[in-house]
Amino acid sequence: MAVMRSRSPAATDAVLDRLIAAEEERFLARTPRSRALLDEAVGVLPGGVASSWQSAPPQAVWLDRGHGSRVFDVDGNEYVDLHNGFGVMLVGHAHPAVVAAVQQRVTAGTHFAQPVPDLLPVARELARRFGLPQWRFANSGTEATLEAVQLMRAATGRSRIVKVEGSYHGHHDTALVSVYPDLDEAGPAEAPRSVPEHGGVPEPVARLVSVVPFGDLAALRRVLDAHPDEIAGLLIEPIMMNVGIIEPPPGYLEELIEECHARGVLVAFDEVKTGLTIAPGGAVEHFGVTPDLVCLAKAMGGGLPCGALGGTEAVMSRITDGTYEQVGTFNGNPLTMAAAKATLCEVLTPAAYRHLDALRERMVDGARRVLADHRLRGYVQAIGAKGAVIFSDRRLRDYRDFVAYDARWGHAHWLYQHNGGVFLPPWGKCEQWTLSVQHTVDDVDRFVANLERFAETLTA
Repeated sequence: MAVMRSRSPAATDAVLDRLIAAEEERFLARTPRSRALLDEAVGVLPGGVASSWQSAPPQAVWLDRGHGSRVFDVDGNEYVDLHNGFGVMLVGHAHPAVVAAVQQRVTAGTHFAQPVPDLLPVARELARRFGLPQWRFANSGTEATLEAVQLMRAATGRSRIVKVEGSYHGHHDTALVSVYPDLDEAGPAEAPRSVPEHGGVPEPVARLVSVVPFGDLAALRRVLDAHPDEIAGLLIEPIMMNVGIIEPPPGYLEELIEECHARGVLVAFDEVKTGLTIAPGGAVEHFGVTPDLVCLAKAMGGGLPCGALGGTEAVMSRITDGTYEQVGTFNGNPLTMAAAKATLCEVLTPAAYRHLDALRERMVDGARRVLADHRLRGYVQAIGAKGAVIFSDRRLRDYRDFVAYDARWGHAHWLYQHNGGVFLPPWGKCEQWTLSVQHTVDDVDRFVANLERFAETLTA
């Protein structure tokens, strides 16, 4: 663990604050057209954006186009895109295979609300990769996790759901409990309270959600034992990816499934972010652990809205027999299925994953060297196409560690990369980069060079 010793903490804080102010000024000077569009949009779009998470300080960046590993904003600035649509664009932008599939499909009709042949190769490929035989489709990660929660309740006849403190599982009531809770409300670390994310989540719903810290099997056992015959299922990110990247302790996923199954509780992995990005078969393949249900979205659709729910025969039979109706007008949309088929069967090949692995190793090695050379506090956490530089003097293990991590570091790094021509996801403390199959060594080296300039400024 590299720790910066060339400045006192107070001096470092002052330098960090000055750097943020200077880089925000540069940022705004480079993006006047984005400012103008934002000012125009506030009359018809709340906050001037399509999603509140697009409204990151100092202002939203309006993008014009993307090609390969690059995106271009409305001011003509070009960026190496490591934001990649919050991890959606694992295939990169305008990949020829995806473009061809979508172009061919769009001329043959884009919506029927009936099954189309491309459903079969997509479902079979997902079954092969994730080891779960039955699949249904949706249109987003929120829909996929919502379906998982409702299916677990219908299959067990129980109502209570368990989730991890600090995990985001989409924008539905059950999921929006203890996502980013204020510690004044969150209760003790070993037994977190269930805190509604905002006033739109009814208290009675929040009371049906039990919250546990990540990686703590003892806490999970206490919750399971406190609510016998009440808990339908556990919804969990196998790797926490809304607080940077936090991997599970060894054996944790296997043991939590055993503990849940011993009490008749189902387990759903939220692989919306890890699915396809950390391995061809996501966390299921990487850890060798298979839950009852897997939720997918993001990278599966090659840039089109998508979602999927995979499960065991036993659980998915509750859809077949009508116990639970999994429905949606756009489920299995032909345009999405065409893009997903191209993504899974033509783009995300073994060679593509070898390319991603090589790029990640170069990126991680370079970033670690920068931290060590400049004695800058922090570490690099990366897996598959995902990674993050965490500017903390100790490894984050759960949400409470994340809260203690100073957000200014991630924001300053994000600004420095952005002004240096690398587009990372905003909210730098929370998010992580995503490589694509179209990134190059030069793209990776630009990221490392920007990190080095950031380190030099802080430690000069």
